[in-house]
Amino acid sequence: MKIYTKTGDAGDTALFGGGRVGKDHIRVATYGTVDELNASIGWAATQVVDAQIRNRLSLLQHDLFTIGSELATPPPRDGRSRPEVPLLPSGRIGEMEAWMDLADAELPELRAFVLPGGTSGAAALHVARTICRRAERAVVHLAATEAVDPDVLTYLNRLSDLLFTLARLENERHGTGDVEWEKNPEL
Repeated sequence: MKIYTKTGDAGDTALFGGGRVGKDHIRVATYGTVDELNASIGWAATQVVDAQIRNRLSLLQHDLFTIGSELATPPPRDGRSRPEVPLLPSGRIGEMEAWMDLADAELPELRAFVLPGGTSGAAALHVARTICRRAERAVVHLAATEAVDPDVLTYLNRLSDLLFTLARLENERHGTGDVEWEKNPEL
């Protein structure tokens, strides 16, 4: 099977379950941003030294693929039914909260704003966190016009918090600590 189909050469794309929309359609932009988030987490996993964090990132990538399939599938209309898509693991949001609680017990108390940085792994996790927030905004925008599973929003909101926490944990476990914001830094 060839990777190229030429069906999108005119600037449109097929949705899962039928129908075509422009590649600039809000739904395409939304699942595209989730795909970008997934890629950034994959890159972060190559930068992270801590094996436990890498393993958790791998689970999250599978979840994000599931979310992408959900977002690529429009509600039923025009006589078409909506195909079934995989569901997010039912306990994942709670699991992410537990991971954050465990990390928080290991981390120093947060007393200042934290700048993205420290180790390369932590910096990559911060990049993923910012893309996660953009994905969350895109889902909110899509949800204003079409039905979106509310668990997707909850998941992305929790994920951005988790990525922040994992960045701090990656720095802490490698003796770097947080890079704190200074209001009036001197060179």
